[in-house]
Amino acid sequence: MKEDYYEILGLSKNATAAEIKKAYRKMAIKYHPDKNPGDDKAEDMFKKSAEAYEVLSNPDKKARYDQFGHQAFDGSGGFGGGGMNMDDIFSQFGDIFGGAFGGGGGFGGFGGGRGRRTVKGSNLRIRVQLTLEEIANGVEKKIKVKRKKVAQGTTYKTCTTCNGTGQMTRIQNTILGRMQTATTCSTCSGAGQIVDQKPTNADAHGMLATEETVSIKIPAGVVDGMQLKVSGKGNDAPGNGIAGDLLVAIEEKDHPTLKREGDNLHYDLYISFPEATLGASKEIDTVSGKVRIKVEPGVQSGKILRLRNKGIPSINGYGSGDLLVHVNVWTPKTLSKEQRAFFEKMTDDEHFQPKPEKEDKSFFEKVKDMFS
Repeated sequence: MKEDYYEILGLSKNATAAEIKKAYRKMAIKYHPDKNPGDDKAEDMFKKSAEAYEVLSNPDKKARYDQFGHQAFDGSGGFGGGGMNMDDIFSQFGDIFGGAFGGGGGFGGFGGGRGRRTVKGSNLRIRVQLTLEEIANGVEKKIKVKRKKVAQGTTYKTCTTCNGTGQMTRIQNTILGRMQTATTCSTCSGAGQIVDQKPTNADAHGMLATEETVSIKIPAGVVDGMQLKVSGKGNDAPGNGIAGDLLVAIEEKDHPTLKREGDNLHYDLYISFPEATLGASKEIDTVSGKVRIKVEPGVQSGKILRLRNKGIPSINGYGSGDLLVHVNVWTPKTLSKEQRAFFEKMTDDEHFQPKPEKEDKSFFEKVKDMFS
C-alpha cells in the first residue's frame, strides 16, 4: 500500500501551498543524492518526496487526491508507477533547491557535475467514454493513439551551440554589477543534442508520426471529468530525452434507466394501481445485470426501496454505494365505463381513504433520509 503523501512530507491535510513547498525543499535537501551517495534508501525517499510534491503542489491533483486518495491516479500514480527518473525531478523542481547544491539550481551537481538536462516529450490527451457497467466493474481499454516517436535510423550529436548543456549563459555588465542569465538553447530547444542523421520520411527533429495501441487500466469507481495518466505514452523527445505522458480524461455515458449520484444509483420503478394494491414481482436494471425485486401489497407512491451495495464501488475502496428504487404508482388517464363506475363506487369506501401511517414519511423526510 502506498504511503500517504502528507505523511511523507510531514504535513497535515490543511497545509498551505507555502508549507507544502517548504516541507518538500527540506526533504529534498536532506535526501539529495549528492549528500547521500550510494544510499538507496535516501534515493527512494528523494523520489517519494518529489512524487508527493508533484501531486500536492498542483491544486487540481491535490483536490482529487484529498477526495479519492491514491485511487485518483490508478494506472498512473503521481509519477505513473516510476515512469519519471532523477532527471524528471530535477527538470521539474530544480528551482526549489535554490543554491543549496550549486551548479544551476541543484541539478548541475547531480551525477558528477553533469550539465545536460533531460528533455521530456509533449503530453497527449484523449477522452475515454465509459458505461456505468464499466465504471462499476473497472475495465481495461485498448486505445489507438497517434504519437511521435524517434524514427529508426535517426542519430543525434552534441549541440555545438550550447555544448550539450541545453542552455545558453549570458553575462551582462549592469550598474548592479555582472549579471548572469541562462536561457534555453535556440538551436536544440534545450535537448543538448541535434539531429546528425535521419531517414527522409522523418521530420526536422528525427521524429515520425506513428499509431500505437495503448492498454489503459481504469479502476472501478472513477467519476466523470477525472483524469488518469499513462506514463511514457506521449510523444517521444528528441535525442536521449524521455517520452511524454498520455493523459486520459474520463467521460461517463448516460444510462437509459439508472442515474448516478456519487456512489449511489437511482432507478424509477413505475407500477400500476392493481400492482400497488396487490403487490408484484418486478424486474429492474442494475450495473451487474437485471434482478427481480418484490413490491409489497399496499405500497405507496414515492416509496424508496434500498438495495444495499448495488451501486458504484468507492474509488477509495470503502465498499459500494446503494441502488435506490423509487416506486411511482402510475395513475391511468383514461378509463372505460366499467372502470370509472368501479372507482366512483369506491370513492367513499374506507379502504380507499388516505390513512398515512408513521412509516409513511413526508417528501422532505425522504429527501433527508436519501442524503444522510
